[in-house]
Amino acid sequence: MARLSESGLPIEPVYGPASQEGWDPATRLGEPGRYPFTRGVYPTMYTGKPWTMRQYAGFGTAAESNARYQQLIANGTTGLSVAFDLPTQMGYDSDAALAHGEVGKVGVAVDSVEDMGVLFGGIPLGEVSTSMTINAPASLLLLLYQLVGEDQGVPSDRLTGTIQNDVLKEYIARGTYIFPPKPSLRLIADVFKYCKAEIPRWNTISISGYHMAEAGATPAQEIAFTLANGIEYVRTALAAGMDVDDFAPRLSFFFVSRTTILEEVAKFRAARRIWARVMKEEFKAENPKSMMLRFHTQTAGVQLTAQQPEVNLVRVSVQALAAVLGGTQSLHTNSFDEAIALPTEKSARLALRTQQVLAYETDVTATVDPFAGSYVVEALTDEVEAAALELMAKVEQMGGAVAGIERGYQKAEIERSAYRVALETDSGERTVVGVNRFKLDEEEPYEPLRVDPAIERQQAERLARLRAERDGAAVDRALSALRRAAQTPRENVLYPMKEALAARATVGETCDALREVWGTYVPVDSF
Repeated sequence: MARLSESGLPIEPVYGPASQEGWDPATRLGEPGRYPFTRGVYPTMYTGKPWTMRQYAGFGTAAESNARYQQLIANGTTGLSVAFDLPTQMGYDSDAALAHGEVGKVGVAVDSVEDMGVLFGGIPLGEVSTSMTINAPASLLLLLYQLVGEDQGVPSDRLTGTIQNDVLKEYIARGTYIFPPKPSLRLIADVFKYCKAEIPRWNTISISGYHMAEAGATPAQEIAFTLANGIEYVRTALAAGMDVDDFAPRLSFFFVSRTTILEEVAKFRAARRIWARVMKEEFKAENPKSMMLRFHTQTAGVQLTAQQPEVNLVRVSVQALAAVLGGTQSLHTNSFDEAIALPTEKSARLALRTQQVLAYETDVTATVDPFAGSYVVEALTDEVEAAALELMAKVEQMGGAVAGIERGYQKAEIERSAYRVALETDSGERTVVGVNRFKLDEEEPYEPLRVDPAIERQQAERLARLRAERDGAAVDRALSALRRAAQTPRENVLYPMKEALAARATVGETCDALREVWGTYVPVDSF
């Protein structure tokens, strides 16, 4: 009996030539770095240099996070990845009532340009690529980063990095949304236009399947709903008057990597092929870079266990290998203790060392797409692609990603998959080492990293000083200009937003100005 993959597809005990009957490598594979990019977006992939090694970090105050970044850079990290706390992600200042108890907990608290300056103090922004996991207020954090770069004397055309800026998946799986979908999409289009003119090397969006996968999406659902969101963003930019080849080369994606190596490799290859075809055939892109699905990968946090946490070192190594074999452009490896608390300095270093061992001690970087032509991987690639296209067609029949979100379709499908996995784990049908099999009678003690609760008070004091020292009238004028721009459909809100932030308006005040015009999103019941 065939075993089922995570997407519910049968994996046969043996594959052979019959599984590829009628399969044409010229059209299904092509060459590395060429349409349809099944074998990777660059001709040489890792044979010239390895992927970018990013480590996602951020906690407590800006000063504490800066110290962690300095440590990661010293240990060989080639790209920073910033985690923000929940108040920042939701557009609230640290002294807001709704922020109480969450300041600095799951990421760094950033309330103003002053915090951003401390966060990147001593880090040359013209030389470091920075990814910021921020969505609803992504435009604000990008502008704060640009302002810090200007303070360092770094021209904006030298800044490189990515903002996640993918609000549609927030409505589906994660929940850190602020505004309703339509103004949120307008804000994203404004970011596309702004970066084309002002920060041309910046990746304007990282269209994310990771969080949907963490919520329970299968590999097929992950790429289907992610690419459907990507199509919605492309349509939004086109409707705003942009040419597809002006913005599509700066689009990027963000996926999970699980321990199921074969299906994960197939998933990444299928996603590249689907996106290339959509961009070429539906949107008539002519620049090959517009057809490339470039993506960052993070190992699967949802597969980490608090029981026997050292076993997570093995899981993360397998997940990272899957991402590399699948052709990722950058990679974050989770720390083994993240199911318990924020990673310690030692565990973060071990996570980075995992990537370095793969890059420098194995032979996976010696050749491009080593699984090409594998009977099982090519069969799985075709099957995952077909399953994803079927789901994407259902979203299209509803009127696109936003229409599906408004009906609760994607969220309900993911919840059904998550429930199935929970039942399989509880029944023992699905093995989780250390949880439902191979358990210990008594867990070894472990001392996690703790966040000082005094951080909330310290941030509130910083905000009080900021408001007392700044030019309040200038802030009020700048926020009024931002409100007027938000009320004017064709005006780009990032220019008055930058003026407000430069005048030291806070993240919460700036988001509140937009809330007054655009309102806030109220979620719908599931499909």
